[in-house]
Order: sequence, then C-alpha cells, then structure tokens
Amino acid sequence: MIQAYLNKKSETVTLAFFRLAFGLMMLFSLIRFASYGWIDKFYIQPRFHFTYYGFEWVKPWGTYTYILFFICGLAALFVAIGYRYKIAIIIFFLSFTYIELMDKTTYLNHYYFISVVSFILIFLPANANYSFDAFLNKNVKKLQIPSWNIDILKLTLAIVYFYAGLAKLNSDWLLEAMPLKIWLPNQSNTPIIGNLFHHEWVQYAFSWFGALYDLIIPFLLWNKKMRNIAFVFVVVFHVLTKILFPIGVFPYVMIISTLIFFSAGFHKRIMNHIFAAFKSKVGVFEVEERNNRNEKQSLNHLKMYFLALFMVFQLLFPFRYLLYPDELFWTEEGFRFSWRVMLMEKAGYAQFYVTDATTKQKKVIDNSRFLTPFQEKQMAFQPDFILEYAHFLHNYYQKTGVNNPIVTVDSYVALNGRLSKRYIDPNIDLAKQYESFQHKTWILPFEDTIKGF
Repeated sequence: MIQAYLNKKSETVTLAFFRLAFGLMMLFSLIRFASYGWIDKFYIQPRFHFTYYGFEWVKPWGTYTYILFFICGLAALFVAIGYRYKIAIIIFFLSFTYIELMDKTTYLNHYYFISVVSFILIFLPANANYSFDAFLNKNVKKLQIPSWNIDILKLTLAIVYFYAGLAKLNSDWLLEAMPLKIWLPNQSNTPIIGNLFHHEWVQYAFSWFGALYDLIIPFLLWNKKMRNIAFVFVVVFHVLTKILFPIGVFPYVMIISTLIFFSAGFHKRIMNHIFAAFKSKVGVFEVEERNNRNEKQSLNHLKMYFLALFMVFQLLFPFRYLLYPDELFWTEEGFRFSWRVMLMEKAGYAQFYVTDATTKQKKVIDNSRFLTPFQEKQMAFQPDFILEYAHFLHNYYQKTGVNNPIVTVDSYVALNGRLSKRYIDPNIDLAKQYESFQHKTWILPFEDTIKGF
C-alpha cells in the first residue's frame, strides 16, 4: 500500500501553480512591509533587539537591512516565475528566515509558516513545468511528479489548521469565550454586524465556530465532494478575521494556499487565464517531456525520507509544552511555533530596577530610553523578553560604572480578563538567570487552571 502511494503520480501544474502563487504572495508581502515603513520602524530605529535563543547572532544590518529585503523580494520574484528556482528558493528561505529571526518582537505564526513552506519547497521540483527553467532547459521539464510532492504541502496546511483547532479546545476559549469576549465588543463599529458583538451568545458562537472550523476544514478540503463548500468557508472565515483583527496578509496567504487542494484541471485553467492576461500562450510550456533522469532515484528517496522526518518533527514539536510545569498561557514555555493563533489577551507592566552591588544605590529604569513602545508592550508579559532585557540592562549599566549591577523587576500580568497579578519573583537577580530550555523557576505560579490543550 505504501509502495503504491509512493508510485502514484500527479500533474506538475498543481505544484507549479503553488510556486507561482507563493512567490507572488511573498513579493507582495515584502513590498507591503517596506511601503509601510516597517523596515525602519522595527529593525533600524530600535537600539535594542530581542533575539531567539540560539540565534543571538542574527542582527539587523542597519541601513543595509533594506538590501536584505530587496534580496528576499527578488528571490520571491524568481521563485514565482521559476527562474534559477533552486537558487532562488534557497535564498528566499535563508533571507526570509533571517528577517524573521532579527527581532522576536515581530513574531507571527504566519512568518513561521512561510519559513516552513519555503524550506519544504527547496526539496520539491516546483520548477518542473510552467517555469522559465523548464522553458530554457527541457531537461528540467516534467509533466508528472510523485503525488507526495504535492501532498506534503497539503499536510503542512492541515497541521496549521488542525493544531490551531486543538489549541482552542481549552476552558478559557470554549467555556468563557475568552479572549473574544474582550476583543469583539471593540469591533462594534463594523458595518452591519458590529452591534451584535456586544451579545454574549455571539461571542460564544464565534469561539465555538472558530474551533470547529480549524478542526474540520482540512478534512473537508481533502474531500472532493466537500471541497467547494469548504473553500467558501475558508474565504468567509479569513475575510471576516481580516476585517475584525489586525493580522496583516495572513488571511490572504491561507486563502490562496488552500487552492492547492483543488484538482490539476482547476490549476491548469487558472494558468491559462494568467497567460491569456499577458497575451501569451501556455502551450510553450506544454511540450513533450523528455525521457531523462537527471536526478538519481536514491537522491529522490533521500529527499522523501528527510522530508518525512521533517514532518514528524512538525507533528511533535508543538507538544513540547507538555514538558513544562504550570500553565502554558502564563509561562509561554513552548508557546511559539505551535500554531497557537490569537488565543489569549495578555497585558503586562514591568518596572525594572538596577542596584549597585557595592554601594546598594538603586536606579529606577525608564524603559522608553531603550525600547520602542511596541517592544515594551511585548516585553512586559513574556518572560524570555524580560530576561533578555534584564541582561541588556546589566551590561549597559556595568559599562557606565555600576558595580556588578543587580537587576530586579516589579512585574504584573493580566491574562484573559483575570485581575492583574505579580508575574516575576521581585527578589530574583535576573542578571544571574540565563536562558535555556529548562523551566523558568523565577516565574511566579499562575494559581488558576485553564483546562484543555
């Protein structure tokens, strides 16, 4: 049965369509990011950047950061048209992921999704048809490829949706309608439906429908009979979330990406329309495939086994939070990179103090001296941010002459409508605590229960 699946073939047009759509979406996203002035705002203006553990060496390039974005955008364009595809997709993956890692403050699930997809595309023959590579070099041309090359992208999308649904199966989301009970009333100015958002039954309806949608939509998209109806739900759901919440281009990325579940005939019709719009004939790409085997069968198997292991990692990695004590939403240990999308309303306050170990002179820190308002907001409720900032303060004040600076914090956090409570042990010298994969014992207990995944 497994061997039969591995021998199953699909038309390359589906993968070619995804390559074109993905490349253009990424190009548009990068242009949009630059046009809003966010390169300067998030990467050049701040004097301090929050980094990921193990990637502290990834830093913005100052004004040269614009060049990094240009390289990434150019690579996205080359991916879209399938020109020098292998080089282009590798450059895109490396440059985009570098951008993603430059400052943890800008973390979003869909950035991680883009990195995962672009990494997978490195190993797929997405330029085998409808590409400049196939047009210029007939040896690249393939009319059919193993179906798993397409199914792995479907599985990636299914994981994003299904795991987002699993994460919603918690008592705050289902039994308290949190955080939608906080968010929806703030959208009461939405035309037509805005007045409904003050009703509790609407808040619960949105919560339950959101969880149900994420859990079942991958299966509906995979079912030929339900696919059209499922795609209508995809469009309605993501357009509505785009209207209600500031989540950038993520809804459009998900809408267009789910088109990969449709048939090769559907993708071929889209390609025909695209070529017709540019007054070109798609036939130039539909020449007979040459009987060649440039890639050794063993190399194809190696790619397949490697990607299979990568997908096992994707299936298991989001559950690493089970290795940590206390509530996930409180400590956020294992929270990122696990497809937990818009699950909580969390706000914090963090007043730092730097004390000279010799003279005992205590300084009250004005965070705005070192952080942008957005950085300070994100830092105040995320423990790894608090720790990294504390080390920055230690190093900064040590250079100004403070003897062995002791860094402490008065920190308070409110989660999903609960009253604000002390978050970090105020007696701990954070300068002597170090980031690791171990539990952060200096986070005070949650003293409440959120049941579920």
